[in-house]
Amino acid sequence: MLRSLIRCGALAGVVVLGACDLIVQNPNSPETARVLARPLDAEVLLGAQYLRWHGALYGTLSNVWGMAAVQSFEDFSSLANNGMGARLSIPRPSNDNAIGNGFATEQRSVFYTMAEVDRTSTNILNKFADPTFTLGVPGQNARDNRAEAFAHFMRALSVGYAALFYDSVAVVRADMGPQDPGLLVGYQEAMDSALVDFQNAIDHATVPPIGADGFPIPSGWIPSATALSATEFVKLVRSYRAKFRASVARTPAERAAVNWAAVIADAQAGITADFQLVTNTTNGPFNSWLSQFYSFSTWHQMSPFVLGMADGSDGAYAAWIAQSVNDRGGSGGFFMVSPDRRFPQGATRPLQQADFDKTACGGAAQICKHYFTNRASGSDQLAGAGWGFSNYDHVRFWSWRNSGDAGSARNGKLTYFTKAELDMLQAEGLIRTGSYAAAAALINLTRTACGIPAVQPCTANANGQPGGNLPAITVFDNTSPVPGGADCVPKIPVGPNYNTVACGNLFEAMKYEKRIETAYSNFAAWFLDMRGWGDLSEGTGLDWAAPYEDLAARGRTGTAIYSTGGVGGYHSAAKGTYGW
Repeated sequence: MLRSLIRCGALAGVVVLGACDLIVQNPNSPETARVLARPLDAEVLLGAQYLRWHGALYGTLSNVWGMAAVQSFEDFSSLANNGMGARLSIPRPSNDNAIGNGFATEQRSVFYTMAEVDRTSTNILNKFADPTFTLGVPGQNARDNRAEAFAHFMRALSVGYAALFYDSVAVVRADMGPQDPGLLVGYQEAMDSALVDFQNAIDHATVPPIGADGFPIPSGWIPSATALSATEFVKLVRSYRAKFRASVARTPAERAAVNWAAVIADAQAGITADFQLVTNTTNGPFNSWLSQFYSFSTWHQMSPFVLGMADGSDGAYAAWIAQSVNDRGGSGGFFMVSPDRRFPQGATRPLQQADFDKTACGGAAQICKHYFTNRASGSDQLAGAGWGFSNYDHVRFWSWRNSGDAGSARNGKLTYFTKAELDMLQAEGLIRTGSYAAAAALINLTRTACGIPAVQPCTANANGQPGGNLPAITVFDNTSPVPGGADCVPKIPVGPNYNTVACGNLFEAMKYEKRIETAYSNFAAWFLDMRGWGDLSEGTGLDWAAPYEDLAARGRTGTAIYSTGGVGGYHSAAKGTYGW
């Protein structure tokens, strides 16, 4: 199974070549050799790999994002679709990897597509190792270096993302043959390999160019909203490297052991504004999960477990937390009054509905007044466990979902890596290394700002998006509660019984800002952070096992085919920060 998938994947990235329609008669891969025989053909194949990688994450519902969103409370759905309902109960069940399990397609897709992109990029890099294999005039390096920088970047992204979500990863080495399925290694070793490729990408991008046709990256390779010159490309590489260094951690101990000095350095040298792609519903990159998350149906609810931390002095979250898990929610949605301006304002539900409706930001390229809206009366989705019910929907990207940036739904610029995410990575590193004032300054960027000054009397943040308009953190330690008194944000459950709430500290303020600013913006962002912070519910699988098909192809049978998660299981979350 693995070998046939990898063989197709070595060609699958290039739609223009009709790669996977080729009939491969010889299992020793003559087609791979033929497709890569000419430098220009290899370049075309390479140029399709980002869209291939991107499609595995954002172009299908058949991956683990739905499960991860439910497991991290970023979303709530009791639907059986794509494993969401199956991973819902508290304590969490395992990520079942038994042969023939019902969600094998979702659980294997990222693993295999990342392996395909890694294999293809490695094949191309091996060709460029021959100095006579050149895209330009011999002795001129600009175009070759661009290609090699991009190939290393794609290897890093593919191996790195596999390492984020699987306990072990098939990594391809340069000395392996075109059909070698790769060496199955642990996630840390796989991430080390990705970090090496990130540096190789930087090294190739920063070689002084000789000749023409080097950077920027062609827009067909990465449909970025801005041109990716060598300088901008390196910023993107370093942004992903900062994210990967921190996000690979499975436990609080592993997260604490991250090389935070390196994370800080990469974050400081990373993107300086939100990284946006130009989406296209015909040619991609697609965004199927966001389309479903924004369907405002039983696909999308927002449980109060995390969202309720925005509650103010009305005590709704405290009352909700005081109940046993099974009693939370009852038969109605959770309502709160939040001082955070990213939420609708008003002391009653009708007032919040009157304050802001998503139809007010449904125009092309329109910035919403708030990130969240209080659903219209009668549109609540009361299905599944009561603790999943709330009145709130996330609508930050509703304009894109409804009208794109020029009037066509889901066509146009969309953020995939927020500057705020990079700021909070840096802030976390600064907190962990004792630089509290510098961390607070970064947290305050979104915490205190409140964009759209035309409709809200407050200071716009850097990207014009709404901010919290919350009081600035001015006490620089990691023990003092955040300011605001009874209206402090965030409020968090506290021990020993975790049925009362208290104001969070600087670290909790960072976590809150990161969750609010990254919600639904990129693949399983809450899940990756919350497992490293120890915030997941007991029993949640910290990752997914290598697919049973891959294990079987490697000769493993019986108990050698295993699952992750479940209370007391392998790679399973313990009760953590909030006692869940």
